Amino acid sequence: MKKVLLVFATLFVVIQLFAQAERPTETEKQIVIETKHSALVYSVGKNKKLYQAYLGEKLNNASDYLLQRNIHEAYIPSGTDNLFEPAIKMLHNDGNPSLELLFSEEKMLFDGNVTTTSIILKDPVYPVTVKLMFVSYFEEDIVKTWTEISHQEKNPVVMSNFASSMIHLNADNYWLTQFHGDWAEEMRMEESQLTSGIKTIDSKLGTRANIFQTPVFLLAKDKPTTENSGEVIAGTLGWTGSFQLLFEIDNYNSLRMISGMNPFASEYHLKPNENFVTPEFIFTFSAQGKGLASRNFHEWARNYGVMDGNGSRLTLLNNWEATYFDFDEKKLTELFGGAKELGVDVFLLDDGWFGNKYPRSNDGAGLGDWQETKTKLPHGLGYLVEQAEAKGVKFGIWIEPEMVNPKSELYEKHPDWILKLPNRAENYYRNQLVLDLTNPEVQDFVYNVVDEIMTKNPSIAFIKWDCNRMMTNTYSPYMKDKQSHVQIEYVRSFYKVMERLRKKYPDLPIMLCSGGGGRTDYGALKYFTEFWPSDNTDAVERVYIQWAYSYFFPSITSCNHITTMGKQSLKYRTDVAMMGKMGYDIRVNEMTADELEFSKMAVQNYNRLKELIWSGDMFRLVSPYEQERAVLMYANQDKAQALLFSYALHPRAFNQFSPVRLAGLDAAKNYKIQEINKMKGVWSSFPSNGKTFSGDYLMKVGLSLPNNNELTSAVIEITEVK
Repeated sequence: MKKVLLVFATLFVVIQLFAQAERPTETEKQIVIETKHSALVYSVGKNKKLYQAYLGEKLNNASDYLLQRNIHEAYIPSGTDNLFEPAIKMLHNDGNPSLELLFSEEKMLFDGNVTTTSIILKDPVYPVTVKLMFVSYFEEDIVKTWTEISHQEKNPVVMSNFASSMIHLNADNYWLTQFHGDWAEEMRMEESQLTSGIKTIDSKLGTRANIFQTPVFLLAKDKPTTENSGEVIAGTLGWTGSFQLLFEIDNYNSLRMISGMNPFASEYHLKPNENFVTPEFIFTFSAQGKGLASRNFHEWARNYGVMDGNGSRLTLLNNWEATYFDFDEKKLTELFGGAKELGVDVFLLDDGWFGNKYPRSNDGAGLGDWQETKTKLPHGLGYLVEQAEAKGVKFGIWIEPEMVNPKSELYEKHPDWILKLPNRAENYYRNQLVLDLTNPEVQDFVYNVVDEIMTKNPSIAFIKWDCNRMMTNTYSPYMKDKQSHVQIEYVRSFYKVMERLRKKYPDLPIMLCSGGGGRTDYGALKYFTEFWPSDNTDAVERVYIQWAYSYFFPSITSCNHITTMGKQSLKYRTDVAMMGKMGYDIRVNEMTADELEFSKMAVQNYNRLKELIWSGDMFRLVSPYEQERAVLMYANQDKAQALLFSYALHPRAFNQFSPVRLAGLDAAKNYKIQEINKMKGVWSSFPSNGKTFSGDYLMKVGLSLPNNNELTSAVIEITEVK
């Protein structure tokens, strides 16, 4: 009996010590990072450790944050008393695998809407400094955070974990929404309840990193959130490479969320005085559901996250689905007239225009040889630019400068420029390999691909930048004995190239593409004006794909093209494309007279309403994941104008959908309802068409929309009546 009591007494002491170590209650200093509606609060304990004290709705009195206990160490290192997943793991010169981080100092810099906070932590024994960086955007309710790591030991230290962020939450339950897929099925949305242990969303793909998993998530507290209710964190990592999002529920049912580069095969040897900067983790907290979280992201992205986010965009006619590789000057110049007739801004020449020794007649040759194919284009790109401009349209071009075909002159001249394992067979995807962008000579080559095209043809108005494969069999001849740095240095080098290009060509629109949406993140979108969501342009599939992207990316960035893929009507395909940045990938000369007339009218409507679509507040009203239809709308800031899109998917026969309550309007205003985008000779069956309703009625009672039948759509313009 005495032995049993001794065991229980010992266990009690251990638990008490653990509780004291993990849950100190005294605070020496408080650091409050606030936006308009949310707050992230850190505190320094008597033990000099930094704790995350609070994350949630902003409190009216900052002193109330002091009532929160210091539970969660903010950026937990490995090797001391941490029992769970660490944010950082480091091996010192003397073989010691531990790190202890104590608070040193904190600085805040205020610049209007933006506040930058730096919190410096230091190891009391080893000369290691970890700087936690936060940029808060007050009006947008967004916080951006990253970590900077440095040391002054005599030789490099070895880091095997180096998180961008560690965020803690306390709740009864946690519901995670993740987005996954593959080529032509990007951003499949899936929600599940987290259970005890670790849930990891990651990519090890290097270049085309997001094709299977996307570095975005929604995390709801206590219960699944709706569009308009519940507490939710929306987060994304701005990194155009392998990533890791880790969610761990501990023995107290607390959740830690860790984001950053994927440490897999990326052990980093940090030199003395080198400053290791992690990618940015960007997040928002919403107490009013997923819809508000999305609108926060959209506003932030337009103002800060995307190249020229509040600028204009060009509508395109792309030749890809009209010709694929089978074209010449005559075929292309004949297509220019179609672009003009539609009323679009740019004719975009896609893959297949380059290579001479190995002409690009399919995807097996020519990649890397960026000279016009003389048999196809004897007069060069300059002639095409001139001919397009003569027809009244601009000219754009497709490139994939980071890749190479083995059947190319570049491969023959520079085999040392390619990522491939020595003494192993080459591994191809789409018949190509990845160039070693860690090599400065390759960086110059990639830069010059664009620079030479633009220098010779300064009137080129648009570039589509593609990246059709991931890293496999990866080995860098340039990196030699630092192969574990390759994935990290590749992405850094990609950013270096884009920085150079943007300094010389700050106003050039460039589309980000990676065999679809395989590279969609805010690390890349700093340099790109838009992205290609998917090679799947079937309109029904695009409803789901574009819907999912809308949780994190504004409509001005999403390129939605009308193509011949799928069997939906031209109207349906057009209405689906119009919810973002509309374009065409179609044979204009094969349209009927009515189809051409409808398309010209749709382009005119789009040009008239595009500012509303691009910069209006987006409201997702009915989810395709919940009903056999999708309904969303945009409303401008002064609530004077709105545009609603409704898409029926595959409802049962004789289905009648219930009325849809609108959002984002002014209850005191009156609005005229008008259906647009109707085919010639087709009269609107919309009972509310042309009528006027109060905003109060539209938001509380709603509208019965006209598209109840399978694969039908409606676009409704809503205008204030004064």
